[in-house]
Amino acid sequence: MMRLNLVLLAAVIASAMYLVQMQYQSRRLFVEVEKAQSLSRKLEIERERLEVDKRSQATPLRVEKLAKEQLQMRTATPAVTQYVKLPKAEATEGAKP
Repeated sequence: MMRLNLVLLAAVIASAMYLVQMQYQSRRLFVEVEKAQSLSRKLEIERERLEVDKRSQATPLRVEKLAKEQLQMRTATPAVTQYVKLPKAEATEGAKP
């Protein structure tokens, strides 16, 4: 009977140790999940901020201003426009009417 009690006591202690270990691991994993969710929220906020920044940088007025100032471009006028004439469709091979 004493042997059975010792075996049962050892089983209870082992079970308790295993339970404590699993609870600790569960808490640790929960903390990791919380950190990952927090990082995800921060990254989502940063992405939204960058999207707004991208939209503000790509406004037509800003693009035109940068083209004129940095690239020395000018607005197209008929005086500076060069027109390209394409050959007629009949002259090209495989063209169907």
